[in-house]
Amino acid sequence: MSLAPAYELSNLDALEAEAVFIFREVAAELERPVLLFSGGKDSVVLLRLAEKAFRPGKFPFPVMHVDTGHNFPEALAFRDRRMAELGERLLVASVQDSIDQGRVADEEGPRASRNRAQTVTLLDAIAEGGFDACFGGARRDEEKSRAKERVFSVRDEFGQWDPKNQRPELWSLYNSRIRQGEHIRVFPLSNWTELDVWQYIEREQLEVPPIYFAHRRSVFPRDGMLLAVGPYVQLAPGEEPFEAMVRYRTVGDMTCTGAVESTATTVAEVIA
Repeated sequence: MSLAPAYELSNLDALEAEAVFIFREVAAELERPVLLFSGGKDSVVLLRLAEKAFRPGKFPFPVMHVDTGHNFPEALAFRDRRMAELGERLLVASVQDSIDQGRVADEEGPRASRNRAQTVTLLDAIAEGGFDACFGGARRDEEKSRAKERVFSVRDEFGQWDPKNQRPELWSLYNSRIRQGEHIRVFPLSNWTELDVWQYIEREQLEVPPIYFAHRRSVFPRDGMLLAVGPYVQLAPGEEPFEAMVRYRTVGDMTCTGAVESTATTVAEVIA
């Protein structure tokens, strides 16, 4: 008597299946989810996973980008093109609008950044839209603060994370019950590594913003990083820009996102 061969999922297939399950679980349990999209590689993977979870139908939630006003132009162009291809609804929450309304103050000086200000913009957009769940691309391998996050991470009415308010997640059971004013940050990529993300991008042949690949750019050194010369970046005394072949490992504000010198121009070369 012969036994049928066991069916085994590859690492990427298992991660994909888990993420698709999480997307569908949120759509079934919560009323007004939203997918946060930065234009970066993790966001690109989230969009593909959402496609696999809900196509051929539309996403049962909108996509939202928090625009700091200091984004790389390449990232914004990619965002608009990708959303047009998908035909999904894009919401843009503007940090500049928050500044104009007096909700936050714009920092000044060579080290000015809108990183902190975008938190207020995001929380205002969540409240205005009545969203009770926000999909994000955070991974546990990124840093210590994210390593302790649950897949369903509860935020209180002030948008704060309280470790005592987090729920156990046994097997694939997620508790989505929240009180009025609270919301849940949902991280389908929690168990992915950066290598998993790049290998999935390669397998699925996903397009990412061109700044992820080596290109010539005017940069200058600061705090051990190479920052791009741009309209939102002020040079401090003694900082001298120079031309270099660089790429970015992440998509953030031009004012604080550092490049690395590289010659990698393809996904395969980035992985290598």
